[in-house]
Amino acid sequence: MIRLDPATAKPTLPPTIPVWALATDGASSDADAAFAAGAALGALDTLARGQPAWAGAWRQRLALDCAAASMRLAGRTEDAAALRDAWYLRQAGADPGPAGTIFGAWRQFSAQAPVATPDRLGKILEQLGLHSDVEPLAALCEHIDDLARSGRPAPFAAAAIAARVVTIRPDAELFAWWLADLVLAQSLRWPRPLPLLMAQAFGPAFRGEASGKRIRPGEKSFERAVCVALVQGAVEACRLATEIGRRAERLISVAPKLRAKGAGDVIQRLLDDDAVSGSLTTKTLSRFAARRLFERLQQLAAVRELSGRTTFRIFGL
Repeated sequence: MIRLDPATAKPTLPPTIPVWALATDGASSDADAAFAAGAALGALDTLARGQPAWAGAWRQRLALDCAAASMRLAGRTEDAAALRDAWYLRQAGADPGPAGTIFGAWRQFSAQAPVATPDRLGKILEQLGLHSDVEPLAALCEHIDDLARSGRPAPFAAAAIAARVVTIRPDAELFAWWLADLVLAQSLRWPRPLPLLMAQAFGPAFRGEASGKRIRPGEKSFERAVCVALVQGAVEACRLATEIGRRAERLISVAPKLRAKGAGDVIQRLLDDDAVSGSLTTKTLSRFAARRLFERLQQLAAVRELSGRTTFRIFGL
């Protein structure tokens, strides 16, 4: 029998973004936009620092959102469903393909401390389909350290690193967004970064008022756009946390009703990750037993089937 405490699924205080912070369309200056972003990030801060039972699933779902937005920037057509398929339906250790590899870069981002080293950045560039020499990466790491020591407000530090990357490598905008969220987390002293900005890169925050053309890193009004985007990103992250927390509470509450060997491992995977393959096998769980277990969890309204298929199914909170 599995015994888990349903209380561990709930955030201590459900985060809320102040209503006045949501009215960023009327921000008359960078300072106004930064003030709103600060309020939104302050509300998100408790979640970013906390360790609820479902934190892994929440962070990986945010990573999926950013990976899906990355596809457009990379000139690819894969959506969230295709990225899930590439990642979760491949054989263990198999190459997930170019799109799945980009997804993997965002998954790693959300699970590791916000630390920049030439070796780590080099590996991320390769995952994003880019390449760079060690020397420029070492200089970039020094610049990131300088930003961290400068005490510059977090949204502006994030905007600064994105602008610097695109200035040096106009073809590396995807990397610029990845680094922007890393520097944001460094500035806020979060133990783990949250994938936020890439998901907003094609949203209204980065559309020019007159032309409607997308505002790219380093262009006029980019800093203000980053602040506005962080408000929207924080709202979406808090809303997602509320939804996943509620579903995790349900999953944990039904755990004592499960009798299958290996059910505890499956529940932990569901809490730790965006999704789990319906054909999962472990040392104590066969493919047939996994199918029966997921059917039982669906009957108990504890998981959702995410692919919409009757075969090669994928489940998650």
